[in-house]
Amino acid sequence: MTLLEVDAVSTGYGDSDVVTGVSLRVEDREIVTLIGPNGAGKSTLLKAIVGLLAARQGRIRFGGRDITGLRASSVVKEGISYVPQTQNVFPSLTVLENLEMGAYLSRAPIRTALDGVFERFPVLRDRGGQRAGTLSGGERQMVAIGMALMLEPRLLILDEPSAGLAPSVVKALFERIRGVNQVGVAILMVEQNAREALSFSDRGYLLVSGRNRLDGPGPGLAADPEVRTLFLGG
Repeated sequence: MTLLEVDAVSTGYGDSDVVTGVSLRVEDREIVTLIGPNGAGKSTLLKAIVGLLAARQGRIRFGGRDITGLRASSVVKEGISYVPQTQNVFPSLTVLENLEMGAYLSRAPIRTALDGVFERFPVLRDRGGQRAGTLSGGERQMVAIGMALMLEPRLLILDEPSAGLAPSVVKALFERIRGVNQVGVAILMVEQNAREALSFSDRGYLLVSGRNRLDGPGPGLAADPEVRTLFLGG
């Protein structure tokens, strides 16, 4: 079943379109990775999906429902959680307080959601009373993802989750992301560590200059000669 459908969406800032006529889809329980050079419009597209930017053209549907033009708070209530690349935790709050903030729109008891996050990221249980600003980069990213999972979304959108992390930490984080997907959460992510991300993605999309360039199964896209030459270094 198609969970997210982005149909010919254009968006941008001021008078300029950064994304022009981009289409993509995420099936239920899939991992889909969006790659492309800097300035290709990847993060801008994510912001349009989650309601932080208006789609100037095209439609966005989630679970068969048209969510084009919804505010970000309404998009979250539909079952989409978003983790931006930067400023994605409250550094002065403890880990537990950050996770509780992630559930601010929930009307249900948060204990079950907390237990789910701690199961996925056991280190966060041990760090519960520690201020998020004192954590390592990898641990802060786990907190950010944990906050997004507190609302038990159907789709988790991640913008550059591995940015600035050491290779060994990236590998562990990707394993955690795969674990989140294995319990039924679909994932759409923008990722510069394209080769590894595509290796475990069901499908991938290559954006160039704000437009669709290529798409296909993740490992196949990573092996495509054009992708390898233009984006993965041959």
